[in-house]
Amino acid sequence: MKSEYDLSKMKSRKNPYSIKLKKPVSMRLSEDVVIYFKGMANESGLPYQSLINLYLRDCVMQHRKVRIAWPSKS
Repeated sequence: MKSEYDLSKMKSRKNPYSIKLKKPVSMRLSEDVVIYFKGMANESGLPYQSLINLYLRDCVMQHRKVRIAWPSKS
């Protein structure tokens, strides 16, 4: 580093992009779900993990709730 750059007096600040950082997680997804998103990824030119993230983000933004209806036993 050049001597004219004295960074010792600089104040640190919070990363403004830290909110947008992604957290790595491990998930078990059904093979058909992965194939579906990989197919969409090939069509759109985006990575399939990004498409899954976009879909889940849309669910968050729309406040979608999961509705599970188990078939009744006869």
